[in-house]
Amino acid sequence: MGEEHFVEKEKMEEKLEEVSKIHFVLIHGISGGGWCWYKIKSLMEISGYKVTCLDLKGAGIHPHDPTTIISFDDYNQPLINFLSSLPQNEQVILVGHSAGGLSVTDATHKFPKKVRMAVYIGATMLRNGFVTEQDVKDGIPDLSDFGEAIDVYDMCFGLGPEQPPTSAVVKTSLQRKIIYQMSPLEDSTLAAMLLRPGPIQALASARFKEGEGAEEVPRIYIRTAYDRVVKPKQQDEMIKKWPPKNVYTLETDHSPFFSAPLLLFGLLIKAASIGEVQY
Repeated sequence: MGEEHFVEKEKMEEKLEEVSKIHFVLIHGISGGGWCWYKIKSLMEISGYKVTCLDLKGAGIHPHDPTTIISFDDYNQPLINFLSSLPQNEQVILVGHSAGGLSVTDATHKFPKKVRMAVYIGATMLRNGFVTEQDVKDGIPDLSDFGEAIDVYDMCFGLGPEQPPTSAVVKTSLQRKIIYQMSPLEDSTLAAMLLRPGPIQALASARFKEGEGAEEVPRIYIRTAYDRVVKPKQQDEMIKKWPPKNVYTLETDHSPFFSAPLLLFGLLIKAASIGEVQY
């Protein structure tokens, strides 16, 4: 009995050591911040995983004014700086939600050897960014069902009132209806207090040069079946154009980190087990 207990304990320690080597880097969508992952971060850390929740430029508690950000490279610089700082032999699992998918793709092209896997959650997944009209149709939210843009968004004009808006955020009165319709009320209330205008002009300018080895990075797509932001049809078109290794579906709104955190956590851990870390 004592020997069996020792063997089981040894196996458990080996498993915990293996888990502790897996590092998730979670990337928020437009207007969000690292705060939106608080439930997933808690579940991951209590299970022994390493997790980093970044704020992109002008998002979350990042001090920059998002209204002044007009290039995607500028917006995504915090993620690029983070990956640059990693040791050459360290790999991470990048997880992008919504527009965070653009950040994940950009980083994968630039640092393919540091990305163990790329996971997209109800996210924009375009190989080269917004190159064609179809890319725009598939990857940019169409909220016209909820009214004209001026009725749906609070917009900021960083380049002057005669120029297109540089940032926008869904009006507080519509956020729950559009983004969080299946999420707990306390989470949509928290989001209403923390969402910031997102740099829409910068995101629309996202275009990527394919990096050598980027196509070898496994990609996973997690569909959000009742999404009113990146609609299921848009998700399916992006999946069809650039097929990932695996596709899973959550019966949730646009924000499964609020509406189904345990299910999302389970899928992320399942995805992590698909491939082994390459050194």
